[in-house]
Amino acid sequence: MLFNSFTFLIFFPVVVTIYFVIPHRYRWTWLLAASCYFYMAFIPVYILILFFTIGIDYVAGILIENAEGKRRKSFLVMSIVANVGVLAVFKYFNFLNANAEAIAAVFKWPYGIPALDLILPIGLSFHTFQAMSYTIEVYRGRQPAERHLGIYALYVMFFPQLVAGPIERPQNLLPQLYQKHVFEYDRVANGLRRMAWGLFMKVVIADRLARYVNPVYNDIGSFEGLTLVLATVFFAFQIYCDFAGYSHMAIGAAEVMGFRLMRNFNRPYLSQSIAEFWSRWHISLSTWFRDYVYIPLGGNRVAVPRWYLNLFVTFLLSGLWHGANWTFVIWGALNGFYLIMSLVTAGIRGRIAAVVGLVRHPNAHAALRVLVTFGLTCVAWVFFRANSLGDALHAFTGAIARPTLHQVLPDILRAEGITKLEVAYSAMLIVALILFEIIQRRVNVPRLFEAQPAWVRWPAYYAACMAIWLFGISGEAKAFIYFQF
Repeated sequence: MLFNSFTFLIFFPVVVTIYFVIPHRYRWTWLLAASCYFYMAFIPVYILILFFTIGIDYVAGILIENAEGKRRKSFLVMSIVANVGVLAVFKYFNFLNANAEAIAAVFKWPYGIPALDLILPIGLSFHTFQAMSYTIEVYRGRQPAERHLGIYALYVMFFPQLVAGPIERPQNLLPQLYQKHVFEYDRVANGLRRMAWGLFMKVVIADRLARYVNPVYNDIGSFEGLTLVLATVFFAFQIYCDFAGYSHMAIGAAEVMGFRLMRNFNRPYLSQSIAEFWSRWHISLSTWFRDYVYIPLGGNRVAVPRWYLNLFVTFLLSGLWHGANWTFVIWGALNGFYLIMSLVTAGIRGRIAAVVGLVRHPNAHAALRVLVTFGLTCVAWVFFRANSLGDALHAFTGAIARPTLHQVLPDILRAEGITKLEVAYSAMLIVALILFEIIQRRVNVPRLFEAQPAWVRWPAYYAACMAIWLFGISGEAKAFIYFQF
């Protein structure tokens, strides 16, 4: 079920109303049933995969807590193998099989393993990682094993963040599933406002930018020059508004019912370095890889070459997590390279800034760093969005080919119904978003709005709803980009 669908517009109020009406002892059952229905709206039979991993991890958590010595690790490995095994079959088998077949063809070896005709279960990587964080935390002694099977199932399946995060930790979400949440007007209103902002980011900004981005990147060989540059910049904001919009809606939906989910985005395109960007972008995944991959590898507590290797491996795995395609692997590797080079060149860059006088103009220096960071991020986004390595290569070579102004809207895009006014409107939305986020750094806009009298707030609510209705991309609800992961 999509957050931006008419079905969810009916589903969510019904779920929330019944949740607050029924006695507390039945609420977990109701939320679990609602979460099952929410997930089964996609491909019903795939809920059996969720039940399988939930059963494995529930039993594994108890066995880990009760065991001692090497047996604890063996039960943890059992859990991880089961979860990664499901990922390997549905997400990575065909990718690995195709590469093995290509290698066999080079050496003229016989190879007859067929590809699997499987549809990737929606949000598989998200709820798999959330389940793995539970067993790992139990193994580390930071989380007691959950004895209530229903509560543990709800921890994995909680519908606001089931298919695209935030990827929660058991210490945060599990205790909240036992708490009694009462209806509080201010909290509910705040959650609904956050959901509305997320919906605006999705249907007004992201889906509008997609009208330009998708025709270009899906037929990239037909475009060159500024068309490719603009499509790449538009995609950077499309994926941000699409994914951050989902996260706002998920966090807001949970807040309406009294649950606190972790922040997932923090104005990432205002970052002054790649390291800062990754502390602000998809925070729940970045911290997951930090805690369960980077630190166990040794983090920065090792020799410098090993430290750099740890960073690179972490980002490489992050790229592979996003998709079974070499474009995602290179995207992750490129971000790892960026981060390592930023560490290597930190001293040189500092001296250059001092020589040219940037240190005497901190605002200009900060703005330059933001622009450079955004530019590097856009280069990496090319690999993320491109359908193949060949398409990614053309995005770079074609972008420098005759970059004349008229290429912003070539005839092919005009034939798709895209006008100059729509391109200008899209650019204005991006500028407005940036300005809004800059203001938010200095002013707590939600709190300032809450302090306004009702005669100010309610017309603003109606205006926001009308803006979403009038300016949002109409038609069939568009799936969120990260649902494919």
